[in-house]
Amino acid sequence: MKIHDWPTGPYPARVRIALAEKNMRARVQFVTVDLWKGEHKTPEFLAKNYSGTLPVLELDDGTFIAECTAITEYLDALDGEPTLTGRIARDKGVIHMMSKRAELELLDPISVYFHHATPGLGPDVEIYQNAEWGFRQRDKALRGMHYFDGILKRQPFVAGDVFSMADITVIGGLIFAGLVKLPVPAACEALQAWYAQMQQRPSVKNRVTMSKPIGA
Repeated sequence: MKIHDWPTGPYPARVRIALAEKNMRARVQFVTVDLWKGEHKTPEFLAKNYSGTLPVLELDDGTFIAECTAITEYLDALDGEPTLTGRIARDKGVIHMMSKRAELELLDPISVYFHHATPGLGPDVEIYQNAEWGFRQRDKALRGMHYFDGILKRQPFVAGDVFSMADITVIGGLIFAGLVKLPVPAACEALQAWYAQMQQRPSVKNRVTMSKPIGA
């Protein structure tokens, strides 16, 4: 298998963390797609992923799977022992719900803020920007941080008592927040403490250096 991604990207981080948690790093090769050069918007890459986003999983039979949720669902089921997306129906539902909320309320709004209210990937890639919309989404992300802070005041992990893809999605959001210098509000003490713990997990600490990429 190959993973087409950008090593420090917050969305690719979700798949890299999942691979490490599943102890599957040795089963993939990483193909670097340079975001800053707009390589993810070229016709060659769009043939792999119509959305022009990273990461993309390429299977040995030539199948391409895009979208982090889909990729991690595939990887978690691959060994027949799902540990990140839930083993029973209830857990699957709650994990999927919380992971989607993490996308809608945190990760994706930060992405919009980055692409619209900051220089983003530069003028050659950011063809259109709407700063007002970007700042609105920044504020939405901050509200999302308060929401997850409330969740983590009541339980150790985002979807309950066990580390899951929901946690990985929030981690991706906070990685992105760090890249755009959007700090977690001081009042979100539970979220801050949880994230400090998550940053000590080997899968999170070593996500960039987990393997030697090809195509760099």
